[in-house]
Amino acid sequence: MMRDRRGAIIYVGKAKNLRRRVSSYFRPGARHPPKVRSMVDTVWDFEFVTVRNEAESLLTEASLIKKHKPHFNVLMRDDKRYLALRADQSAPWPRFECVRIVRDDGARHFGPFPSSPVVRAAKDFVERRYGIRSCTAAVPDAEAHKHCMADTVRTCSAPCLGRITPEEYRRRFDEACMFLAGKRPEAISEVEEKMREAAGRGDFETAARLRDTASALKEITKAHFVRKTPEMRRDDAIGGIRELAEAIGLAAPPRTIECVDISNLFGTYNVASLVVARDGLPDRRFYRHFRIMGFEGADDPRAMAEVVRRRYGPESTIAAKSPRADLYICDGGVTQLRAARAVFAELGIGDIPSVGLAKQQELVVLDDGRPDVLLPRDSQALMVITRLRDEAHRFAITYHRSLRERAIRESALDEVRGVGEAKKAKLLRRFGTLAGVARADAAEIAAAAGLAEDVAEEVLRVARAVTGRSRR
Repeated sequence: MMRDRRGAIIYVGKAKNLRRRVSSYFRPGARHPPKVRSMVDTVWDFEFVTVRNEAESLLTEASLIKKHKPHFNVLMRDDKRYLALRADQSAPWPRFECVRIVRDDGARHFGPFPSSPVVRAAKDFVERRYGIRSCTAAVPDAEAHKHCMADTVRTCSAPCLGRITPEEYRRRFDEACMFLAGKRPEAISEVEEKMREAAGRGDFETAARLRDTASALKEITKAHFVRKTPEMRRDDAIGGIRELAEAIGLAAPPRTIECVDISNLFGTYNVASLVVARDGLPDRRFYRHFRIMGFEGADDPRAMAEVVRRRYGPESTIAAKSPRADLYICDGGVTQLRAARAVFAELGIGDIPSVGLAKQQELVVLDDGRPDVLLPRDSQALMVITRLRDEAHRFAITYHRSLRERAIRESALDEVRGVGEAKKAKLLRRFGTLAGVARADAAEIAAAAGLAEDVAEEVLRVARAVTGRSRR
C-alpha cells in the first residue's frame, strides 16, 4: 500500500516479489506513463501485508481497494466481486447458489474465491456427488420437474417427485457442506481414482476433465483459502498481545507497544526509528524519526539511551502527543536493553516494561533474573513483535537512505565553480533541497545566493541533471 504525506492510501498492488515490483517504479530514468509518474511523485511511504498464497492476495487487494478507493487504482474501482457459494440451510429443500455478495443473512457461505470456474466446478460436483437439486423453485414439485433435466441424467435425488425423504435429503446436504468445509477429503480421492482409471483406458479427455475438477475441489476446500479480513487480523493481534503478556509476565496485555531500531552506516548518519502498535497493530500516527545528536560513530546502546531520553525526558515534545508505552521493545540484545532501562530509571519511569528482541532466533531478552523467552514460531505473540520490529527496521532504513541520498545530491553543488559553502547554504535555505533548486529558474537562483548569471545557469543544469528534472 502506497501512502501520501497525509497517510492516505493512494495505491494498492500485489506481487510475489515486492522488492522488485516497488523498485521498478523508482528506477532512475524510468519512462513511466503520466498516471504512474504522478503516483511516484506523490508516494511518501509504504506499508505491506504478507499473505499465504495468490488467491488470498487477490482477495485482500480487492478488499482494500473497495474499502479505501485509492486514487491511482482507477482500473479496479468498479464493482467487481468474487463468487461465493451460498447454502441456505433453513430452506425446506436447501440448495447451493453462486452469489457475489456475502450477506449476514443466516445462510452459510463458502468463499468468496477469485476463480469463478473453481466455484462453478465445486457447485456442479457437490450437486452430482450428493444428489442436491439445482432448480431454483422455492419448493420443488411436479410442475418444476417438467422443466428439469437433472433427474433425467440421474444427478438429482428428485425431491420434487418424492423419491427421497426430507431427512435423507437434509443428511446429504449436510454432507455436501462438510465436504466444502474440507472435512470430507475422501470425495476428492474418488475423483482422482476415476481420473487414473480414465487415463488407464486411454480416455484422456475425461481424465483431463476429472483432473481439473480435482484441482478445483482442492482449492475450494483448503481451510486457509478464506481471505484474511481486517477483522480477522485484529482478532489475531488481540490474541497475540494476550499471548505476549502471558509469556513475559505482564499484568495485562500491552495495548501500546513501542519498538526502537538504530541504523547507521559505519558510524555515519546515525539515526533511530520509533514505531508504535496499538492493540497489536501498527499505528503510523505515532511513528517518529531521530537523528542521533549526542555523539558520532557507531554505539547502539548509547543511541538507544538518547532515544529514550528524547522520547520521555522533561524536554520531550513527543510525550504529550503520544500514548505512554505499556511495553518498550529494543531491537537488539541485552546491551541496548540495559541502556534503555538505565534512562527509564533515571527519569523515574522504571515501571515501563521493557524487553530486547535479539535477531538470532527471535529471542525475547528479559535481563531481570528470569530466563529469556523463545516464543513458538507459529505463535501470534511472535507475529506481533516481529512485525513491529520489521516495521521499525524498515522505517529506520528509509530515513537513513533519504539522508544519504539528500547529502549526495546536495554535494553536487560543490562541483560548480563559484559556489562556496556560504552560497550553497543560501541556496538550500531558500529552496530547501536540490530538488527545490531544480524547480526554480536561473534568475531566482542568482537572486537567492548573489550569483552571476552564468554560474546560476550552471547550478540549475547540475541540479536538474542530478534530480532527473527536465527543463520546463
